[in-house]
Amino acid sequence: MPTYEYECKACGHRWELVQRITEDPVKTCPKCDAPQAKRLISQGNFILKGGGWYADLYSGPSNKSGSSGKGGRSAGGGASSKESASSGSSSD
Repeated sequence: MPTYEYECKACGHRWELVQRITEDPVKTCPKCDAPQAKRLISQGNFILKGGGWYADLYSGPSNKSGSSGKGGRSAGGGASSKESASSGSSSD
């Protein structure tokens, strides 16, 4: 169920209320009982539940293989530096 935000135009009181989508908006303020309550437009809630939310491949086993690929690149960089060292010693 969504959470709606309300404000009373008479006293300025603001509050949130969990309601069904099919329910009518509240018209009276719970603080001053004035019939000037108005539903506000506010930011919606976004909740990720369940185990399948990471289907975009930003986390999971594919992320682990990417970090080992970086290690492989650094090993390749080490091999190329050895080659340059050996080529430098052969020119001496």
